[in-house]
Amino acid sequence: MLTKEEMPACPVATTVQLIGSKWKLLILRNLLARPYRFNEMKRTIPGISQKVLTDSLRSMEEDGLIVRTVFREKPPHVEYSLSELGETMRPIIGAMERWGTEYKQKMGEAAE
Repeated sequence: MLTKEEMPACPVATTVQLIGSKWKLLILRNLLARPYRFNEMKRTIPGISQKVLTDSLRSMEEDGLIVRTVFREKPPHVEYSLSELGETMRPIIGAMERWGTEYKQKMGEAAE
């Protein structure tokens, strides 16, 4: 988790620092729907490497946005889900989705 001294003075910059990579945004998009296992998450994000996914998940867990749950079954598995803090990202990601949809529609109309 970022210390107070590590956080930028600008709140927008803080948000960008926490979720500004395209991979973190796509991970959040997935976890807004439901919890995911690692390999399942990797399959739903084309182009992401195992290392980048691992690093992103660890970073998001350290920042308090997601929760990593280990199931001690046979075979054991790990599941990732949004934390309570991560859930507060729902309206932000929703707004981004709506904006992206509108943009694609407007650009499609302009191309016609």
